[in-house]
Amino acid sequence: MIVIDGQKRDLDVRSFENLEQVFDSVLEQGFLDDRIVTDVFVNEEPFSEIYPNQSEDIETTEIESLEIKSASTVEIASSITIELYKVVNIMAGGGKQVAELFRQADDAEALELYQDLLDVTRDFLNMLGSLRDNFSLKDSNGFGEVLEEFSSLFTEMTEVLENEDWILLADLLEYEFLPSVEKWKSVISAIREDIRKSA
Repeated sequence: MIVIDGQKRDLDVRSFENLEQVFDSVLEQGFLDDRIVTDVFVNEEPFSEIYPNQSEDIETTEIESLEIKSASTVEIASSITIELYKVVNIMAGGGKQVAELFRQADDAEALELYQDLLDVTRDFLNMLGSLRDNFSLKDSNGFGEVLEEFSSLFTEMTEVLENEDWILLADLLEYEFLPSVEKWKSVISAIREDIRKSA
């Protein structure tokens, strides 16, 4: 027997040669449709910590118990929006810090932190876009409008960076980037509401 999300399933683990075949059967039978695996326990120990990516090497004769825990894609997506709120706050804090460093003429550290800020912002936009696309969310949540504003701002900031006008870059960060970042909170809130409605 195998336990999936607290329910025993009529699936004989010993009828397979290895754990990978068990996983394949679980997927084929649709036990995890529209769900994402969060934990797997083999013999009551976390699978990822014992045998990372080696399910084909685990013979079923070694398995005494198998438990799979999962969450719906909607639950995961909703959790991601909460994390995105935190990222917005990190972006705001990073923008303030970079602006302050440029004003203090600490250009080397400011540039290093600015690059980190760009990386975080890029990852944030990719994740937000992915959520929006995967859930076919409506356009009325302001995503496109705020994204266009953000893109224009980053184009301007890139030009200023090339000219090494650090004070102007600090001004852009403080007076345009920070207010723009705040707008993402309402976008995330709207996307979160759309995800809930799609459940």
